[in-house]
Amino acid sequence: METPIKNIPLNDLHVALGGKMVPFAGYNMPVRYSSDNEEHLCVRNGVGVFDVSHMGEFFVEGPQALDLIQKVTSNDASKLVIGQAQYSCFPNVKGGIVDDLIVYKFEEEKYMLVVNASNIDKDWAWINKHNTMEAKLTNASDEYCLFAVQGPKAIEAVQPLTPVNLSEVKFYHFTMGEFAGVPEVIISGTGYTGAGGFEIYVKNADAEKVWNAIFEAGKDFDIKPIGLGARDTLRMEMGYCLYGNDINDETSPIEAGLGWITKFTKDFINSEALKAQKEAGVEKKLVGFVMQERGIPRGHYPIVDEAGNSIGEVTSGTQSPSMGVGIGLGYVKIEFSKPGTEIFIQVRNKNLKAQVEKLPLLKG
Repeated sequence: METPIKNIPLNDLHVALGGKMVPFAGYNMPVRYSSDNEEHLCVRNGVGVFDVSHMGEFFVEGPQALDLIQKVTSNDASKLVIGQAQYSCFPNVKGGIVDDLIVYKFEEEKYMLVVNASNIDKDWAWINKHNTMEAKLTNASDEYCLFAVQGPKAIEAVQPLTPVNLSEVKFYHFTMGEFAGVPEVIISGTGYTGAGGFEIYVKNADAEKVWNAIFEAGKDFDIKPIGLGARDTLRMEMGYCLYGNDINDETSPIEAGLGWITKFTKDFINSEALKAQKEAGVEKKLVGFVMQERGIPRGHYPIVDEAGNSIGEVTSGTQSPSMGVGIGLGYVKIEFSKPGTEIFIQVRNKNLKAQVEKLPLLKG
């Protein structure tokens, strides 16, 4: 039996704004309101707002909270201070990734894990399965809306809505404060665009009030609602992984270039095998590339060498609105992974030249 597609709390508002709603990760989500290009550039150069209320939120509390997080995540959460967030992943037992996530530290014994919408049920089952130390777990995914206010003008646009000094909320840090007249809103210096800005977690009951206040405050900055289409092109320019495309149950964090969030200073699920893999070296690696010839790379397009031999596969690709060329991410054999290496992407049976580049692909 198919699971019915869920609506996010502000579904009707997005429809009224002209959002084209599409099923994504089990939810009806706005993919665009005007055009992907226009929305992308709005975020890169000004300020835009994504409703990403489909994301999952789990609270982990009690004296055993940190022990559980340390066991199931690859990064070292013991390094977090209160008010700090950390990018991490749940490794599985066979060398792949259950999900990538962000860990937020609220108090010494209270954490929030923010997980991908498509994996909420899978992640919830996974963390409960490994909760042998009996930390208190709460799945609050259906209680929160999440608005990502992103872009270089984000601080200026929404500062009037809060007494919190937004310029003091550092990258990957957060605070709880009043926002748009609503108390205890989580204001987080995170995002998936590389354009700066905040993610605002608000209870469903206050969501419409907060959304409307953001747009009222931002109207002098030409603030716009932004869909998933631009979210995808923005994250690709930065080389940020998308679960299900660039990382999945089969890809190791070492292969995916996520060694920096895989800390062997502690034991975690499958840490011995991943450590051995890191020491032995991997056979393939996720790289970013920029097309040197006209063509748009797409997921699953073959990557070949000059002689046409298969060396990998594209996992994400697009025409970059900021750069005006085709860009992408993909796994290649390790000998082709160095920045500056020439590779070829098979686009409609033509082998088009591309070059491996250091991330982020968008420089400056």
